[in-house]
Amino acid sequence: MDRSGAVRAGRHRRRGRMRAAAIAAIVAASTLVAVPSHAEDDDSTSLHLVTLRGPGTAGRQGAAAPDVVAQRMLALQADLLDDIGAGDPVYQWTTALNGFAVELTEAQHEALVGDDRVALVEENAVRPLARVASAPAGSATRPDRRADRTGGAGTVIGFVDTGIDPASAAFSEVAALGRTPRRFAGSCTDAPDDGGWAETDCSAKVVGAQFYVDGFGADALRSASALSPRDTDGHGTASASIAAGTSDVAVRSGQHRLGRFSGVAPRARIAVYKACWSAPDPDDDGCATADLVAAIDRATSDRVDVLNLSVGGPSGTIDTVERALLGATEAGIVVTAAAGNSGSAAYAAHPSPWVITVGASMSARRVGAVVAANGPRLEGAMAATAPVRPAPLVLGEDAAAPGVSRADAAICAPGSLDARKVHEAVVLCERGDVARVEKSMTVRLADGAGMVLVNTAAGSTDADLHAVPTVHLSARDGRALRAWASDRRRPEVRLVSVGRERAPLRVARFSSGGDPTWSVIKPDLVAPGTGVLAATTDGWDVVSGTSTATAHVSGVAALLLSHRRNTPAEVRSALLTSTTPIGRQSGLRGGTGQVRISRVPPIAYLVDPRHYRGWLVGRRADLDLPQALMRTGRLVVRRTITNTGPRPLWLTTHLVGFDSPVHITPSAGLVRPGRTMTFTISLPAAPRATDKGTVAWNSAHGDETRLAVVITR
Repeated sequence: MDRSGAVRAGRHRRRGRMRAAAIAAIVAASTLVAVPSHAEDDDSTSLHLVTLRGPGTAGRQGAAAPDVVAQRMLALQADLLDDIGAGDPVYQWTTALNGFAVELTEAQHEALVGDDRVALVEENAVRPLARVASAPAGSATRPDRRADRTGGAGTVIGFVDTGIDPASAAFSEVAALGRTPRRFAGSCTDAPDDGGWAETDCSAKVVGAQFYVDGFGADALRSASALSPRDTDGHGTASASIAAGTSDVAVRSGQHRLGRFSGVAPRARIAVYKACWSAPDPDDDGCATADLVAAIDRATSDRVDVLNLSVGGPSGTIDTVERALLGATEAGIVVTAAAGNSGSAAYAAHPSPWVITVGASMSARRVGAVVAANGPRLEGAMAATAPVRPAPLVLGEDAAAPGVSRADAAICAPGSLDARKVHEAVVLCERGDVARVEKSMTVRLADGAGMVLVNTAAGSTDADLHAVPTVHLSARDGRALRAWASDRRRPEVRLVSVGRERAPLRVARFSSGGDPTWSVIKPDLVAPGTGVLAATTDGWDVVSGTSTATAHVSGVAALLLSHRRNTPAEVRSALLTSTTPIGRQSGLRGGTGQVRISRVPPIAYLVDPRHYRGWLVGRRADLDLPQALMRTGRLVVRRTITNTGPRPLWLTTHLVGFDSPVHITPSAGLVRPGRTMTFTISLPAAPRATDKGTVAWNSAHGDETRLAVVITR
């Protein structure tokens, strides 16, 4: 595994430690305060992440070369480790942050917590990927045709995830990838422990691949896991395909022809940083924070353009992962991360203002219908486009195989159906106990023609990629179909594809909302996150979660960055100020609205990355974020808007959605190219109830930028 971004422990640890200690003796020994080593009867250890004060090389200002600064950091790290008598570090980081991961006793932990050179010490933890197993399903919509003019050419999206399947059709090389990325410095690692991976698995499309497992532990992996960047889970492959899958790929899954597929930014390149793993017990799957930070540090060193983190985390705290993401932002990277899938049970993850935190909206659902002969027409979720001609409707419990209970046949458990009764029929199967797609496989193996999946209680309807054409009905419609069938000697039905459902834009129920007591609005925005078509290690699937939504936003960020004149700060502003409003669910549920592919307007809220670090250390004056969270005690906020275009703009403002008497001062002004205008948003008194709205600035040329405001008590 490559060690240039995150120094890996192994056979070279001792030599590297001695070299770092020698440098420390020359460069920094006279300035460091020694902490006495501690001994204790209980010498059990656990892995901890230690962050030293100050930024990594990505955020350093000054004339010293990054390599020189990095060596000084390693020297300081070695001195700290020697002071407490700790062993060799598992990882050392110098780019996104200055820190290391090391096994510590309780006494060593306490010594570091009390050391003035240390900013944060926390224990290694495993976080889940931000996916959901079941959600009301939709389907991938074709990208906005305006994207084809650029397609993300010249950009690299880094994915900290479960790896990638480079053989997927979604990453097939194309002649029109466009210009070579200017600043990317990554590479592909070899993996001698995985015969299914080689450096040559990288391509013009997949330009970088690394893996990090020491935090999770190789001995904790599922036997099928690959010690390489190769994806054996499917999540990383899905995220990469949604954001940057090759354009115009024909999709076929079993009997399903799903048209042509394209990622949001089909010309963007992909760099993979595998830090998420599968355990023998699926409940233990996830991403160790030590591995996440190592992956972020390496991606920052490689200088990807966009960094996608489809992993949840704690809310209301700035931990080591968030600090590493700050280093990535300081390196000029647009960072996107998942809000998490806990719904109302937890606030949104990634509360940092330098992270674009993404929630999930409901995607357009693919609809099919069960058409009963001389009976009702009942609509539900259906992925298949091929119809099922008139066929007998058989209830699962009435087609039990010999020796199988009616209860098992009712849910279409594997091997439960009698092929003599099911042959060329449509089978009604009840939801529950068995995975939905396993039910349709049972029908297929019994020679059935199709399936009607019915809920037995309130719940979602899902357009899964089934083994036979399937319509998934609600419990109410399932009862109606049963009632109709009970009055027929030989009930007969057809299954037909209807198309995509048109429904109001809304936030998915599982998508976590923001904390009203925090200082910024989270999530920042939402994107399609339910039932989205994606490539996986086994072909194609529909996936859901805020991880799915995050990948969509990463693709949009790459599209905007592919225009060379757009800076990362302008793109961060444009992502939040050009969204589609989502009505009552804006604010702490849906952020500024739903992302959309758009040009970068010449009116921007630009934040210097140095100001983010000031916010981190407590200087929490107003950042020029394209959003504002106001509450009692903070009823006035200031923002500065910049004209990034080539001509003067006369700007006027109008307010949308507020019930409170919000004031904007000034409400109009002339802003010349490269110049700024500072304005205040104020309330005369504390609101009686939570309120929200938008401050929109418009130019005479038709430009608009919108700033979301949430007001809490």
